[in-house]
Amino acid sequence: MTEKRQPSLTHLDSEGQAQIVDITDRAATFRTARVTGRVLISQTVVELIEKNGISKGNVLEIARIAGIMGAKKTSELIPLCHPIAITGVDLQLVLADGAIDISATVKTTDRTGVEMEAFTSVSVAALTIIDMIKAVDPTASITAIALQEKDGGKNGHWVRP
Repeated sequence: MTEKRQPSLTHLDSEGQAQIVDITDRAATFRTARVTGRVLISQTVVELIEKNGISKGNVLEIARIAGIMGAKKTSELIPLCHPIAITGVDLQLVLADGAIDISATVKTTDRTGVEMEAFTSVSVAALTIIDMIKAVDPTASITAIALQEKDGGKNGHWVRP
């Protein structure tokens, strides 16, 4: 009978001190993660974005580039994240009724996953949207950032139930 391991916080050592997880002995494998989020905006902002009428520029394209840059800088922002070789970032921003829906899929062939890179990608894109529209819509808000799917590594494929 195989005993099931109790889940533990991997970024703490036996004395409760913060540590970076040692991935030296792990094999490099293909890994992906998809995170989604939403920025709630006024209908006025929706219309301005549709007409490219925001004075700072094309909101969706600038946010997309910022999100890609964010994924690449994750290990500089999250203290215990490993710097990894990102092999792809697909960041989609879709203008919806009263919102902008964001989805980031990040890929790597490395020894640890890319969940944090996908979370950072969506978060930086969302923050960029807020920065670009705040003068027109101070009530805009970021919501519903969540991991939707990940694949690779010892835990294999996972999809949000």
